[in-house]
Amino acid sequence: MISKAKRISLAAAEGAALGEKLRVRRRALGMTLKQVADQAGLTVGFISQIERNITAPSLSSLVSVAQVLEMNVSDFLSQPKGDGSITRHDERPEYSVGNSTMTYERLSSNFSGNVLRSLIIKEPPGHKAEPISHDGEEMIFMLSGEITVELNGVQTILETGDSLHFPSTQVHSTWNHTDATSTFLWAGTMDVFGDGGFDPDPIHRKLALVEDTDLNNEEAN
Repeated sequence: MISKAKRISLAAAEGAALGEKLRVRRRALGMTLKQVADQAGLTVGFISQIERNITAPSLSSLVSVAQVLEMNVSDFLSQPKGDGSITRHDERPEYSVGNSTMTYERLSSNFSGNVLRSLIIKEPPGHKAEPISHDGEEMIFMLSGEITVELNGVQTILETGDSLHFPSTQVHSTWNHTDATSTFLWAGTMDVFGDGGFDPDPIHRKLALVEDTDLNNEEAN
């Protein structure tokens, strides 16, 4: 039985290598930081900081970047498998992305046709997640503490027992503005575990790359 307090340590091994893996893959595809950032719904500065191991992305941001790089999130991060439909409170391991202080516990299982993923997320005091937008929808239910959620520039404070349901296409981020760890249930349609494999949108990506190439050519001329 895995102790509740035990965490899968990714900071030492995977954390240090995460940025390098992303940079190597991006360069192999011949993509610029701007192309990756634009298609992932993130900023150029944030992608650059990830590659230089200055900061660690949230799980959803890592998934978005991995999709743009035509990879599965499992190529960059080891996560618990959703082998059973029941998870026991004292058997769920906590894990993090790289050296991030935000931790996750997987709740949802993996079965054919499933579209809903769920996690328990613990956001430490002062932590701010990077703004991101992507396809799908998600819901947050506060289990303990408070967080500030920003949707398209509008900030809302969620307290224990509050919930929020929104389309993921809105630019969204969270911030623990308190001095205590906040815990919330997250559920959404983004494949944050990589169970569904890589499902690229080649037409959208090709068009985006062509547009960026044409723009660069115009600037060069």
